[in-house]
Amino acid sequence: MLRARHWSTHLVFIGWDWATETHDVTVMDESGRRIDRWELAHTEEGFAKTLARLRRHGAPADLPVAIETTRGLAVDRLLAAGHPVVPVHPNAFHAMRARWGASKAKTDAGDSMKLADYLRTDGHLLPRLEPTDQATLGLQALTRQRADHVEAKVAAVNQLAALLDEHWPGGKAVFANLDSDIAMAFLERYPTPASAAKLTAGRLEAWCKHRGYSGKKPGSVLIERLRTAPTAASRLGGDVVKQLIRVQVQLVQGIRTTIRTLDKAIAEAAETHPYAPLFATMPRIGKVNLGQIIGEIGPILERTQTCEQLIAETGVVPVTRASGKSHAVSFRFATNRRARLTLTTFADNSRHSSDWAAKIYNDARARKKRHPHATRILARAWLRVIWACWRDGTCYDPATHQANGKIATAADIPLAA
Repeated sequence: MLRARHWSTHLVFIGWDWATETHDVTVMDESGRRIDRWELAHTEEGFAKTLARLRRHGAPADLPVAIETTRGLAVDRLLAAGHPVVPVHPNAFHAMRARWGASKAKTDAGDSMKLADYLRTDGHLLPRLEPTDQATLGLQALTRQRADHVEAKVAAVNQLAALLDEHWPGGKAVFANLDSDIAMAFLERYPTPASAAKLTAGRLEAWCKHRGYSGKKPGSVLIERLRTAPTAASRLGGDVVKQLIRVQVQLVQGIRTTIRTLDKAIAEAAETHPYAPLFATMPRIGKVNLGQIIGEIGPILERTQTCEQLIAETGVVPVTRASGKSHAVSFRFATNRRARLTLTTFADNSRHSSDWAAKIYNDARARKKRHPHATRILARAWLRVIWACWRDGTCYDPATHQANGKIATAADIPLAA
């Protein structure tokens, strides 16, 4: 969570250049003179000695630290010790390097000094990092790990598809979804063309019934898909192909299991979160997406001062660049991408059960906006509703928002991007 704060009362400024093995710390006074500097190893002893050394320069609450990250062990230890942490975006810091020399030279010692100096001169313009509520942080961690596992599953399924294309095309053709329970079970039982050579329509249909297949395709259709698939020309032996396919199937199944476990944990955590009642009744939000909204949007809601700031920080509004006669409106690349994906996923789902959301989306499409563009327009509208719920502490209710005009004003937003 970030909050703006003025540093005029602080006489000491700290720059922390972090790395995976060693860190460099510079302490600077208000005149720009370096009064202390040291390196520390990424060990418990290194952190303990550094925090103790910093305390010699004053109370932790009076010692702001500038660092080029918003998370990690260094940030956590500084926050726990009571230091105000000022995260500096690497791009913004890189743009400032010319201030200390045209060569833009980079060293650890030099960077920690520059960070301290940047904090000294511009700290009143920089927000500080505040610890996110533990329950919100927990949901954020769970949903981000789930996103990582979903990405890993996509990669694993693609690898399995490539193996089947090369060695067992028929195994890929039988069922529509390669990562479904029935497809996984089929490949586990029939990992090679030879293992499925004696299958008939009747046997395959009986096997599917025993496995609880719900695809409603008769055995005759499934066996036809199998028989009409190209014949592999693999030069590998059957035992090798069997091993390759089964190992990859086990990998996909393992990842699918972890995703289901995370889904359950996210649903349980979201159900008891204090923010959940505000957004749980939004159309088609779902338990996982509710957890994502709380985990990704919650911290931004806590630190933003206006709805427009919220919309900008979640990346669903374009960037305008105007100077003299030039004027350009472009896609916002520098943003919290996880928050934007969370919002657009919800917005896209919501239009299938909300007439209001469907109208905003369809109107945008009628203006020749592409699907991702129209979804971001709808996400902006939903953010205004989310902001109203957050600001007033009221749960989302279509009738209430329709009556007081919040939904009507939510649609009245710029549609340039």
